[in-house]
Amino acid sequence: MPPCDRLLGPTKHGLHAIRYGHRSPEPVLHGARGFNVRTRNPRQSGHGLKSRSVHPRPRGYGMGGFLVPFDLGPVTAFQGVELGGIFIGAFVFIIIVLIFLFATLKVVKEYERIVNFRLGKAQAEKGPGIVAVIPGIDKPVRVDLRERYLTIPHQTCITKDNAPVDVDFIVYLKVASAADSVIRVNNFEGAAMGIATTTLRAVIGDIILDEVLSKREEINAVLRTKLDEVTTRWGVKVTNVEIREILPPKNVTDAMILQMSAERSRRAVVIEADGRKTATVTVAEGDKQSAILRAEGGRQAAILGAEGYAQALSTIFGAAKGIDEKTLMLQYLDALKTLGASPSTKFILPLEFTELVRPLRNVLSSAEGGASKADDR
Repeated sequence: MPPCDRLLGPTKHGLHAIRYGHRSPEPVLHGARGFNVRTRNPRQSGHGLKSRSVHPRPRGYGMGGFLVPFDLGPVTAFQGVELGGIFIGAFVFIIIVLIFLFATLKVVKEYERIVNFRLGKAQAEKGPGIVAVIPGIDKPVRVDLRERYLTIPHQTCITKDNAPVDVDFIVYLKVASAADSVIRVNNFEGAAMGIATTTLRAVIGDIILDEVLSKREEINAVLRTKLDEVTTRWGVKVTNVEIREILPPKNVTDAMILQMSAERSRRAVVIEADGRKTATVTVAEGDKQSAILRAEGGRQAAILGAEGYAQALSTIFGAAKGIDEKTLMLQYLDALKTLGASPSTKFILPLEFTELVRPLRNVLSSAEGGASKADDR
């Protein structure tokens, strides 16, 4: 007996079972009363019961095909259960394959690298792109190569002159060797933060307070150099260090404010004195230049006056050469007339005045001599 018959029993009630893997047989008639049976002829059956016409199934449409209809009774339902199991098994297999692929293939971004440990032994860095690993044997560790920063909170440091100050700063770093950053240190960010804190205290301890407040760039350079010396062996490069804030104690801050106020007052006095000095020098320089210019003007005026007077005398002398004694005497008399018309009661005559009167006396003498001669005749 076929397996389907053993499982479901012999056919009953006029239904004919289709065995697994066989084609559908020709429809047969069964005389079971009370059931509609399949018949090739859609007319009445031999017992007078109405029969239902069922088209025969196409040949080869059994379990050899992909789909089986469920209108053939319990046998076709069993076949559907078997197909469902096959589908579920295939689906589970596909899921397992996809999970295996996802676990095997790793997508590494451009700024990332994978450090792979195969059975505990480190291999070369891998990436970027698609990297294949063996699940259960390889242990990949992703490392970010982008530059990052660490914010160091306020740290209380003692300066060289025993003044406490609170300093906070930022450290910029990036991974230069992914393998060293994973193999040589457990957590390079935490290690870098710890070494930055201790290095800061060491650097501030060698500088006095005034230099701490005024030489930030030098402190940044020293911190970066010292941190880079330590982090290089971890495969980490310190690119920059920037101090954000320096907070001295309150009493030191008050003293600094008073010092700044006094310094500003001193600068104001010095600037005022410099202004006065500059003004005085400028005024004296102006007076000097003015006096020089006035003297130069007077000299030029005297020279011009002397030259004019000389030219006048030359002109007068040239004109006097052509004047006879009588004309000159008339000029003398005119001058005496002018002196006599003045309200002055005292006259000062030069010694040469007698010489000036001598021609007049000669003229008078000659006139008197002519008159006496005329009387004698």
